[in-house]
Amino acid sequence: MSSADHLVESSKKLAAYRAVDDHLLPDYKFVGIGSGSTVVYVVDAILSRGPAFYSAMTFVPTGSQSRGLIQKAGLNLCRLDERPLADGTPVALDVAFDGADEVDQDLNLIKGGGACLLQEKLVATAARKFVAVADARKQSPRLCTRWKTIPIEVLPLAAPDVLARLRAMGSPGPAVRSGLPGKAGECVTDNGMWIIDAPFSPLLLPEDLSATEDGTGKNGSWEIEALADHLLKIPGVVEIGLFYGFNGNQAAGLGKESQAQKPVAAYFGMPDGQVHVQNA
Repeated sequence: MSSADHLVESSKKLAAYRAVDDHLLPDYKFVGIGSGSTVVYVVDAILSRGPAFYSAMTFVPTGSQSRGLIQKAGLNLCRLDERPLADGTPVALDVAFDGADEVDQDLNLIKGGGACLLQEKLVATAARKFVAVADARKQSPRLCTRWKTIPIEVLPLAAPDVLARLRAMGSPGPAVRSGLPGKAGECVTDNGMWIIDAPFSPLLLPEDLSATEDGTGKNGSWEIEALADHLLKIPGVVEIGLFYGFNGNQAAGLGKESQAQKPVAAYFGMPDGQVHVQNA
């Protein structure tokens, strides 16, 4: 590992440990564990607390990778659909930790680089609060600045039509993700779907809108929620890799529990060894 790579990994670990310190309380019972390289350090941080801290907790994965991570660590495992019911409703996760491919200044996210976006969104929305952990390279003022494409999970049968609709919306060169180098053919998700990666210009925030820029796709320029709404209405689209809207702390006041996609905070490991915390 090069010295630069070592710095990146060290920064991820620092961010993960800080996030766990701040957001995993000893009386929590159900904890979501996401996917990606940074979440490995989240599990390390949990294990470092010792069995007396985590033995009464149950951990819910976002896919096969995180399920294997939980099992290997010897933590209690529960699928999302196996949670116990309280008054006929599945119990909420106390907190969910996950990575991100890009985070903007309003804590909107792009996720799905690891092709787990649907289950990641299911776990995030099942949690009372969601916490993102990443390294500094994932921080941007606007989404689609560093991470140029939005992952979109689609029914394979619908892929040609979805690609055509995306091009009509101003996405230049959307493409079905390849499974290479590990697998010939298309990238197939845990749900048996395909991933389309759709490039867009940097996505606008509400503060960017004006009388001449309404964010509805003119000249390929989109505001996040407007774009998300259009993408989700395309027949054959299962889920999109935009995490937007409101966070778990805001959900109760809005009367929208179990619908929050945005994190309450994002933890970024910086190259100088510091941890930058971006709070809602």
